[in-house]
Amino acid sequence: MPPENTMNAQERAPLSTTAMVLAAGMGMRMRPLTLQKPKPLLTINGRTMLDLAIDHLVAFGIQRVVVNCFYLGEQIEAHMATRRDVEIITLHETELLDTGGGVRNALPHFGGLPFFSLNADLPWIEGPAPTLARLADFWDPAHMDAALLMMPTVKACGFGAKGDFNLAPDGRLSRHDSTPPYSHVWISAQILKPENYDPITDRVFSNNRVWDIAEQHGRLYGLEHDGTCYHVDTPEKWEDANARLMDGRGWTL
Repeated sequence: MPPENTMNAQERAPLSTTAMVLAAGMGMRMRPLTLQKPKPLLTINGRTMLDLAIDHLVAFGIQRVVVNCFYLGEQIEAHMATRRDVEIITLHETELLDTGGGVRNALPHFGGLPFFSLNADLPWIEGPAPTLARLADFWDPAHMDAALLMMPTVKACGFGAKGDFNLAPDGRLSRHDSTPPYSHVWISAQILKPENYDPITDRVFSNNRVWDIAEQHGRLYGLEHDGTCYHVDTPEKWEDANARLMDGRGWTL
């Protein structure tokens, strides 16, 4: 199977018109910036990281976005109420469900179709073509249970050297057949099937569990991002991410 399809929008496999943005983290490593403001509402170049994620979804054509929240969730709810370009469904969790539990809690909103899920703390800058359109074109549900947006580890701003997965020429992702460092890191966006969550009975769990199951079946795939990104997980990285944009250096390593 080729690593990237060339189909047009009419030929794409169906995707839900509802997407997910994960915004429920505590932002512990971002303190003191997150003592009175949730991490997704910190700004990059004057726009919140949560809005940047939703902007990508709106540009793709998503009609509604599910945003989960927990820590200082009332601030996220109030901020989301100001958006007028897309319907927002806010799920205020009463306990931290982790990434997998948070997504599963939102599954009733996706109509049983594969859906986009984005993180609210890993902004990216587009390459020559819109990133989510590329990921949607790449998505092949006959062969994939999950499709992740990936970046070469050595080119990803704000990440360590360990990486997350090795990306094969055919697009398959793997990590359990080797040891770090891995060739690529995951950078926020993915397409997932609702049924991926059926085998997991825990209420609180990471999406890593979903990825592990897909990898075991040879159905975990990745698409390399052709733009740039920044993993903003400390105050110093937040300052550097903004400074690089302000002085023109950008996020290219």
